Amino acid sequence: MFLSLSIICLTVAVLLAQVNKLTAEPIAAAKAMKLQNAIGDVVPEFDNNPIDEAYLMPDGRGDSLLVYPAKKGDEVVGFAVNSTAAGFGGNFQIMVGFDVNDKVVNYAVLQHAETPGLGSKMDVWFKDTTKPSQSIIDRNLSKGMLSVTNDGGTIDAITASTITSRAFLDAVNKAYSAYAQSNADADTGATKDESGKNSGNTESETDDENITIEVDELTEEEISNE
Repeated sequence: MFLSLSIICLTVAVLLAQVNKLTAEPIAAAKAMKLQNAIGDVVPEFDNNPIDEAYLMPDGRGDSLLVYPAKKGDEVVGFAVNSTAAGFGGNFQIMVGFDVNDKVVNYAVLQHAETPGLGSKMDVWFKDTTKPSQSIIDRNLSKGMLSVTNDGGTIDAITASTITSRAFLDAVNKAYSAYAQSNADADTGATKDESGKNSGNTESETDDENITIEVDELTEEEISNE
């Protein structure tokens, strides 16, 4: 019996290893395409490969964010910034796009675990341009960081989801801090890494596991608490 179980376990392990080997490349390609599409959704039209030119910039909070420069020819037309925050259901990840004039072009939610029907509305709530009091599109953050009206700001929070709304705007504000430094460096013709030293094309690794959208169901009690 022991020998039979050992042979079965070994066989299953070999099969799983082979399946993982066969699927690793297509999965990686699909994730890279998803990331590329997210960048394309949030910045002006470009013709370079922002992923290949990505670099880290400080977010003003003691951490660094990945910045993807979008270029048309030799001219920088915008930046996509990968930012995170701790929401009601856990950490979430967004891609925020800026033009070169401090304005938000668009954003995309890459991953979240917010309450379905409540906090999950952040994927569309803050881009509804028919409601200027809740949309962040075309907002010029050089005139001030974003906050919800409950905190004295100008952005309407998602109904019954103030925690999620605060976290979302915090992620956008962090993204802007990284963008502002990148834009300043672009104006001077230099790109700096997080240590402040000049650098050329900087290779960077992205955690591709974080670009899949995961929505966890929460309990009725958690929903009512939010």
